[in-house]
Amino acid sequence: MAPGRPEGLVLQRDDHRGEAGGRVVVAFGLDDVRFLRSDAGRAALSEVAGLRLTDSSLVADIASARKSFGDRTGVLVETVRLRRKAVSKIPHADGWLFTDDALQQATAAPVAAHRARRLAGALVHDATCSIGTELAALADRATFAIGSDVDPVRLAMASHNLAVAGRAAALCRADALRPVTADAVVVVDPARRSGARRRFDPRAYVPPLDALLEVLRRRDYVVKCAPGIDFAVVAELGFSGEIEVTSLGGSVREACLWSEGLAGGGARRRATMLDTGEEIGDDEPDDCPVAPAGRWIVDPDGAVVRSGLVRHYAARHGLWQLDPDIAYLSGDRLPDGVRGFEVLDQLPLREQSLRQALSARGVGALEILVRGVDVDPDALRTRLRLRGEGSATLVLTRLGSGAASRTTAFLCRPSR
Repeated sequence: MAPGRPEGLVLQRDDHRGEAGGRVVVAFGLDDVRFLRSDAGRAALSEVAGLRLTDSSLVADIASARKSFGDRTGVLVETVRLRRKAVSKIPHADGWLFTDDALQQATAAPVAAHRARRLAGALVHDATCSIGTELAALADRATFAIGSDVDPVRLAMASHNLAVAGRAAALCRADALRPVTADAVVVVDPARRSGARRRFDPRAYVPPLDALLEVLRRRDYVVKCAPGIDFAVVAELGFSGEIEVTSLGGSVREACLWSEGLAGGGARRRATMLDTGEEIGDDEPDDCPVAPAGRWIVDPDGAVVRSGLVRHYAARHGLWQLDPDIAYLSGDRLPDGVRGFEVLDQLPLREQSLRQALSARGVGALEILVRGVDVDPDALRTRLRLRGEGSATLVLTRLGSGAASRTTAFLCRPSR
């Protein structure tokens, strides 16, 4: 055992424990799930939940727990820690069971709820249901919901979690590439990790995206993909429905493939911003001029940028681009609920000029946004030697192309 590694979290391989990607991992077995669901297991979890289980206290806490729970300590500690970790992602999951990998890939509750709303009233088959995160949301809206997975441990956890959530769904063990339903909308969330490593090629997903699209080509289906998936590769694989890019909490969470029968309207690309409730598709106008900065600069939501709908978003809100190849937008008013940056000054990107301008305004705290310019914001912030009580935002971007290209800095006051 390596120095400092907590006892009780790493056992022999035949006890289903191991280590992956530098992380201590507890792999649950069916016997573990049965224990955790029992009265004795619930009582033990309640006791372990009273421990701090922080990085600094973990070794001592595990040693204490082992006195009462022996070989059960690993699954008890892991379950309590995963429940605490899950709160920000799945707020309603108190009392649920997880594996580390399943929680990492689990869909955030608001994203799952949004997808369930789009499928409201349908017969739905979650063909990679895992521990039931997505299935619980689907079951809340569907006419009938079915969940399947190849992993019996995750199915056992899903059964428990659905019961805790008060949701009803049929469960069975099945491979997503061997359909067990005929008329249901199939929802699939392929694994995009191997231990701690991400799989970027969708053909390396588990199950592979190309194989999934072939199996489901005559079905209505929804496939959750990584937010950075290459749209050109998706088209090469024969997909011709709608790609919806969804953001939450200021970050892009996923790109979701909706088959043609489920695509909303005529859009082939859609940006959904759950923070504001706004959606925009490529079937909307994209007439957007290019002009100098107005009163405000807007850095569009990542879902808008990732889905290639910057011009559509600008046209909807009466904004314009600062440069045809840069995603920054400008306008004389801000869209509702959007954070913007009021332009105070426009300067060339020369550090001496920036230092003087920031010093004159007493800026001691500086947010730096960069597009189209090879600048390290943290390194630049250090070199600017900020002093003062004020705060500001510096927007750095390239304007123009070729010989006319210039790097420009906008000194701004954020709207919030």
